[in-house]
Amino acid sequence: MACFLVPGGEAIATSIVQKAVGKEKARRWRLGWLNKILWGGTLLLMVEHVWHGEVVPWPPFLTAMSNPSDVPAMLHEMATIGTAMAVVATLCWVLLVVFAQAVVKKSVRPKEAEA
Repeated sequence: MACFLVPGGEAIATSIVQKAVGKEKARRWRLGWLNKILWGGTLLLMVEHVWHGEVVPWPPFLTAMSNPSDVPAMLHEMATIGTAMAVVATLCWVLLVVFAQAVVKKSVRPKEAEA
């Protein structure tokens, strides 16, 4: 229904943080990777929801909001599924950053030993 709004909200927040911290810190933290993961996942989820008729191009845009009795189910889905997707995407990013840093450290050590 609206689970894509949670990672989309995180994507907006991390995009703002990326702009605020500057290029050097954003590059060091690999915030671009996180933003690409989040925006890509959000876009794919939006397409899937449009495909299934859960998101429409007229207000209120989310079909679950047209019937007040469906709103609690939508909020529950956002709280459970949406939050889980955002957390998993962020954890994947953390693992990628840790792996990338390990690879960089490993490639730098032999050069230091030769000198």
